[in-house]
Amino acid sequence: MKFGVLLFFGWPERRVPLATVYQRALQRTEIMDETGYDAVWLAEHHFTPFSVCPSVHMMATYVAARTRRLRIGTGISLLPFYNPLRLAEEVAMLDVLSGGRVNWGAGRGYQVAEYTAFKVPPQEAYAIFREYLQVVIAAWTQERLSYQGKYVQVNDVEVLPKPLQQPHPPVWLAAASAEGLTWAGSQGYAVLLDPVSSHQLVGLKFALYKEQLETHGFAVAGRDIPIARLLCVDDTTEKAREVARRGLEWYVRAHQAPGAQYIDTGSELNRRRTDIFTAPFTLPVAEEVAWFLEEATICGTPEACIDQVARLREEIGLEYLLCAPLSHRSFMLFTEKVMPHF
Repeated sequence: MKFGVLLFFGWPERRVPLATVYQRALQRTEIMDETGYDAVWLAEHHFTPFSVCPSVHMMATYVAARTRRLRIGTGISLLPFYNPLRLAEEVAMLDVLSGGRVNWGAGRGYQVAEYTAFKVPPQEAYAIFREYLQVVIAAWTQERLSYQGKYVQVNDVEVLPKPLQQPHPPVWLAAASAEGLTWAGSQGYAVLLDPVSSHQLVGLKFALYKEQLETHGFAVAGRDIPIARLLCVDDTTEKAREVARRGLEWYVRAHQAPGAQYIDTGSELNRRRTDIFTAPFTLPVAEEVAWFLEEATICGTPEACIDQVARLREEIGLEYLLCAPLSHRSFMLFTEKVMPHF
């Protein structure tokens, strides 16, 4: 079984200097480098203290300089907000500087504030994302790039550097909706599964994705499919639940803040598949926190968390747990007492 960490750069109530948030996050990657984690996945967000990391590629350069073996994932590069040629250059340079340790996670994003500020029309989110994805991969794999699309037109450009990993860094697509899961599976891409679905629902999403892979002639075996889960570990059940509630309240309030709401992409498939595409963060805060604690969080003593991970492995096919710890103590106890069991 593989383990990674979905690393947010949260700044709750701005209690400490922002530089301290970055220092603590980088220290965590050093611990991961020494303790057997597969990868850190760096979360990109804009215009919110929920995660103050507007450039995962710049942050990843620091991680690369402070680690030796840990793979470095973008979780995710928000494609619609980039020039895809510039993005191809930056990720390729990161791959070279890190010694070929990049896991490239890409997605369209979801927050209204980001789309509004960057003046990207949400109704075109899927189309922009898919075209930019093609352009980035073509820029990595073609000696000179020519591309004529709806959003990108380029003729005979040499995009440098090329990635160290050949033909290019492994690619994962963030997929939470029926539209995203169906398309990723139909194209044979690996996916990153979201932390905001219940354990049961994320299992249904995984099943839909695997069904699409097989329907379109792609093998399921041999793929790393990180499934993100919120995590809180402490010495007693009571303490773990207390810490989890505090962390989840911050998490929920950040997602319910103005501008953090989910965009409407206009996808008819998402509207039809209401079992897969559900809009989270619509309940009152206390109810939302209680729901997350019971339905979408691995929480308890180390022994209880071992049991919960084992159950998810059996019930939904979890083989790559992408942890989103709700406290530093949770991260340390998971690292020391839960992960070694697997």
